[in-house]
Amino acid sequence: MKVAIIGRGFGVYAMQPAFEAEGWDVEIIPSRDDEAVAAALAKPFDLIAVHSPPFQHRQHVLAAIAAGHNVLCDKPFGRNGAEAREMRDAAKAAGVLHFLNFEFRQGKSRMKVAELLNSGAIGTLHHINYAQHASFMRGRGYGWLNDAEQGGGWLGALGSHIIDAILWYFARPIADCGGTSRIDVPLRKDGDGTMQQCTAEDAFSVWMKMQGGGTVTLDSASCASVTRPQTTVLLGSEGALELINDTVLTLHKYKAEPQVFDFTPQPGDPAWPALHDWVNVIADAIRGGNQIAPSFDEGVAVAEVLDDLKAKMVRAG
Repeated sequence: MKVAIIGRGFGVYAMQPAFEAEGWDVEIIPSRDDEAVAAALAKPFDLIAVHSPPFQHRQHVLAAIAAGHNVLCDKPFGRNGAEAREMRDAAKAAGVLHFLNFEFRQGKSRMKVAELLNSGAIGTLHHINYAQHASFMRGRGYGWLNDAEQGGGWLGALGSHIIDAILWYFARPIADCGGTSRIDVPLRKDGDGTMQQCTAEDAFSVWMKMQGGGTVTLDSASCASVTRPQTTVLLGSEGALELINDTVLTLHKYKAEPQVFDFTPQPGDPAWPALHDWVNVIADAIRGGNQIAPSFDEGVAVAEVLDDLKAKMVRAG
């Protein structure tokens, strides 16, 4: 199969190796080169994978749809819910297949979480607590990720993945939400060495209330002084699930020995195993002409939650 990847950031260091390892022919298109994008869209690709920054998603997705291509788009899905809905509606009207890059759904540990939830292993899901504090963004230079107007911010970069997981696990919408955001590193050097003021958050603390019952708390920072293990705890009426670093999952039951499921990567495994599995799922969907999730529908659902959060959250500091 053939794919054109628009974008030379995540598209090159993560998506290209995943597609090529699974046997796809890949062409890389610079996202800011309109002529190159137009030329690529005139070719017979099986898929256009849009991995340009969020402020370019609408342009590239709508152009790919207009050319009749199946489209994969990265997250966050555009800059806001209005752009997300426009892209979703255009894809459905054109009858093309559309996929949203919530690739972590394909992670073996997260799929096991979904399996255990669906089987009633912890009873009724009451609460999810997620925490991740990392330092890897601390010394990064200024770019679109630090610019709120361009769709930047840690809430979209990481929070969109978490919100998608919450909607997937609870299988119902979010009724209300709020919280705080902050910018731990307010000034960064751009490519010319000039200090720029950051306007997009690099940390957040969020609460959510689900329709039909259930609550969520999320706490994450990308510029912490140290990196700590990522933890997800799901509390149910009959037990709990604890997932550490997306690799070790433990099922806790009252007066029972914990049951541990270890998904630690083995030597020779790809750097992004969930991404490789997601690429294969997309290939099967295209071959069969089947629309699957996560699609632009899931992208819209998350974009609308992000809009609501941004309108209600308080900026700390």
